[in-house]
Amino acid sequence: MEIDTTVLTDRQVEVIELREQGYTQQEVANELGTTDSNVSAIERAAEKNIEKARRTLELLRTIRAPAQFTVSSGTEFNELVDQVYAHGDDAGVKIRYCRPELYAHLYSLLKEVAHESRLCTEVRVGLTTEGDVKVFSE
Repeated sequence: MEIDTTVLTDRQVEVIELREQGYTQQEVANELGTTDSNVSAIERAAEKNIEKARRTLELLRTIRAPAQFTVSSGTEFNELVDQVYAHGDDAGVKIRYCRPELYAHLYSLLKEVAHESRLCTEVRVGLTTEGDVKVFSE
């Protein structure tokens, strides 16, 4: 495997592979000649790298969507749903969700940046030609 072409270090991949094989942290530490706390730190760093890569893909998918718009902090989810449909109409994109499904989809994507059905931060929304809705929040 070409590890140098990923966001993970060789050691992170090694630890993840052993953990996926069912090894405990202590067993991995023994295998690699290190401590279990070091193995734990390597795993945390790998998870951070994986999360950054996932967020990068989210941003890229949003940017590459043919229809994009920004929604300001404080926007209620009902208004966000209205904006998605309006921007979809403007771009000639048929949104693949009915209203309740779209609300649930958006809430599941944005629940970490929402409080009481209102956005707590600005988000970017992208609409794909297939009618899917992508979001990216800072």
